[in-house]
Amino acid sequence: MKSEMPEIGKIPPQVFHDLIYPRLGSKSSSVIVGPQHGVDVGIAEIGGKAVSFTCDPVFIVPQYGWERAAWFAIHIIASDSVTCGLKPKFLSIDLNLPMDMTGGQLETIWTVIHQQCEQMGISIITGHTARYENCHYPMVGGATLVGMGELDQYVSPRFARAGDSIIITKGPAIEACGIFAAMFPGLLKEKFGETFAVKADGIFNKMSVVADAMAAVGVGVRDRGVTTMHDATECGVWGALYEVAQAAGLGVRVDKDKIVVEQCVPEICRLFDIDPYAAISEGTLVIACRPHKANEIVNALSDKGIPSSVCGELTDAAKGMLLIEGGKEKELVHPMVDPFWRAFYDASI
Repeated sequence: MKSEMPEIGKIPPQVFHDLIYPRLGSKSSSVIVGPQHGVDVGIAEIGGKAVSFTCDPVFIVPQYGWERAAWFAIHIIASDSVTCGLKPKFLSIDLNLPMDMTGGQLETIWTVIHQQCEQMGISIITGHTARYENCHYPMVGGATLVGMGELDQYVSPRFARAGDSIIITKGPAIEACGIFAAMFPGLLKEKFGETFAVKADGIFNKMSVVADAMAAVGVGVRDRGVTTMHDATECGVWGALYEVAQAAGLGVRVDKDKIVVEQCVPEICRLFDIDPYAAISEGTLVIACRPHKANEIVNALSDKGIPSSVCGELTDAAKGMLLIEGGKEKELVHPMVDPFWRAFYDASI
């Protein structure tokens, strides 16, 4: 393996390309979207339908409160799934629970997961639930979510092309700030006042792109609208933009000043000394679309109460990854290491 493993978080692109990508088991002509770095969903053709698959850890953080923790856990999984444009349908979930989890806590978690799946139209079809030694929060299992639709309804980087507009919803550091607000409400109240702390607490409920993605593809897909989507998880907006362009084999040009920013985000990021645009941002959706549909997609998002803006475009690969900041162009670089994790652990000591 030519590249080193990261100190923490997802493996870097080179490890994926050197180790994972060459070893993918048996080949199948039914796979129409296979594994790619920066692509959250695989798609197979089964019975004349497009069937999507995505898998994620079951991420439960007790400090959020059990109901919030469960809401976040299921929306992390669903947010990856919807980036392909297909509605999620079936969930398989494995819960490897810590020994100190009580029956009451499990009941709360499972009730919320059931309720959220019911609201999203997801059926839970199989799973495994047990308590084991050496299982610890927050990674308490894993899940696979299956979506389904027609063969002309999914989106993927293969449909993106130079000239597509880039739309970003909600802006940077949604997850980072949502977690900081949930974990350190007293600190935010002390630094910025009670009104600010209450407003910041509301960011937590924005950490999902399910509504964003469904609103966007409701306008149309491929030549009629959205071509590809990616949620800005680890390494945030800069990482997501880089990964979208790389997966499509294209370049990107984005204007930082045109990206929407949620209230409270700049202050929280300054307090914890992190770059908001490089920080984990579940809840932020990067959308590529045909330019003639961009404003219609922004309006559809606005109708759902989701702020967004057209802030860039995909370009020929030869033009590279470009960021406009203060009217000047510079190279857009993948952050590689998300600043949130170190800031969070330092604040927790």
